[in-house]
Amino acid sequence: MAVVASQVRLRPTMLSDLDFVTSVEQDQQNRPFITPWERTQHEGAVRFPDFRHFIVEAGAGTEPAGFVILQGCRNPNASVELKRIVLQPKGRGLGRACVRLLKQMAFRDLHAHRFWLDVKTLNTRAQALYASEGFVEEGRLRESVRAGDGWDSLIVMSMLDREYQARVALGEEL
Repeated sequence: MAVVASQVRLRPTMLSDLDFVTSVEQDQQNRPFITPWERTQHEGAVRFPDFRHFIVEAGAGTEPAGFVILQGCRNPNASVELKRIVLQPKGRGLGRACVRLLKQMAFRDLHAHRFWLDVKTLNTRAQALYASEGFVEEGRLRESVRAGDGWDSLIVMSMLDREYQARVALGEEL
């Protein structure tokens, strides 16, 4: 069952949500694609004004389906980072719906000039999603993160405000 963007809500993360957040990060389906944080790092992101930490809710209820983190919300260069997006369950369209909401937040609410992210090369599903949502590959940080007994590279992708506005004009955005 696919989820449409109107069925996805982002609500500010409360400290009482952090057990859920850390459990989703530790899930074996998610661990290969992220570098989990300590609980204190999430506490800081909830409290520090440069971050926006949200619980993702989907469907008719208010059951949490994951979390997202934006960083650089007060960046003087108007460069906002999609620091983390971790969702469960997979394959329902939650990722696309969240990315669309986050682009709207970055460009309309936070007045970003640039919205960017990095994604591990082994996360081909996320790469395809970001590319289909208008993010452009800027480059690679070769072997920059540990992956099991070896290393993985990060692909840096971004969207500029004018690219977002062009997508809005074409009806490709919310």
